[in-house]
Amino acid sequence: MTAVTVLPDADSTPCVLDRDGVGALVRELRARGRTVVGPTVRDGAVVLAELESADELPYGWGVELEAGHYRIRRRSDTAAFAHSAGPQSWKNFLHPERVRQWSADRGPDGGMTVHAERPEPTSFAFLGVRPCDLRAIQIQDRVMTGGRHRDDAYEERRSGAFLVLVECTEPGATCFCVSMGTGPAAQPGYDLALTEVLDDAGHRFLARAGTARGAEVLRSLPRRPADDVTRTRAREDVEAAAGRMGRTMPPVDLRGLMADSLTAERWDDVAARCLTCGNCTMACPTCFCTTTEDVSDLTGDHAERWRRWESCYDLDFTHLPGGSVRTSPRSRYRQWLTHKLGTWWDQFDSSGCVGCGRCLVWCPVAIDITEEAHALHQEALDRRAEGKDGAP
Repeated sequence: MTAVTVLPDADSTPCVLDRDGVGALVRELRARGRTVVGPTVRDGAVVLAELESADELPYGWGVELEAGHYRIRRRSDTAAFAHSAGPQSWKNFLHPERVRQWSADRGPDGGMTVHAERPEPTSFAFLGVRPCDLRAIQIQDRVMTGGRHRDDAYEERRSGAFLVLVECTEPGATCFCVSMGTGPAAQPGYDLALTEVLDDAGHRFLARAGTARGAEVLRSLPRRPADDVTRTRAREDVEAAAGRMGRTMPPVDLRGLMADSLTAERWDDVAARCLTCGNCTMACPTCFCTTTEDVSDLTGDHAERWRRWESCYDLDFTHLPGGSVRTSPRSRYRQWLTHKLGTWWDQFDSSGCVGCGRCLVWCPVAIDITEEAHALHQEALDRRAEGKDGAP
């Protein structure tokens, strides 16, 4: 990816933007030729979509979350970013779910002409990136560009992306970013960071730059120096959010827990509920698996190859000449969970989970990754108490 200049602390002095300042931010990013993507209300959800104006942000909207449950609701204030993760993540734009790789046409003489897809790279500006999703982007960076098998198309999209992070001040009932060390406070990797503050002094955003290009954009906006009241309120709101997480992971080495739980009885319990639909992998901001499919028209004269997202819950995912390797729901759920929390470390030196809670919300039978981790931990403790092997 193209390197960006990270600012020293002295060059990232916080300032304050009001609501008009956020509007100016969107206009400035668009004037610089960027496609601004951010949250907006559409089809009964807070979704990520291209924004033409900051007026399209979900001012006054919040969400009601639980495992298997998502509803938007009107708030009593005009907060723009007081909602938790929606059905999409930034993966939808950096690693799209379906991409044509090439097409081929057969001419009258029977000869074939192959056309490689070379789409013009989009210069994205992502507005409203949560700290957990920033970590998810960084995890996908490692997967897509950090090894021998680089994804050039991903790198083009990612290297040009301008990230405006928004710290979390109101976590949802399915959030557990504190357990995963990914939020709710900003961590390095953003171009601009905002913290939304609403109190008797008004509606405003504490803003600071994280890169030189972020500072350049910030200097072009109407702003004022950060006052002590705004600084303090912003810090206190983020700290309070850390204590209001809706979920937690067990305070153990999750990698070790997964490795020692391969024969746990709990897998049978979750397998009895799991539909193997793959919703959790589609909603997850770090799942990256793909497959290819070839299609042709009825004449057979035109063919295309597409890359699309794939799920480890699909029987075809591990299909070999002798059949699928993982035929049972137990084996497929176990593969997903042990990879996400355990063997991801072996591949990419990090966890594959960022604590966003999307897999809970969008599971049609409300399977809860944190509940399953706690249950595996309790089973391991019980085994240890009984003097059996397999305890972490």
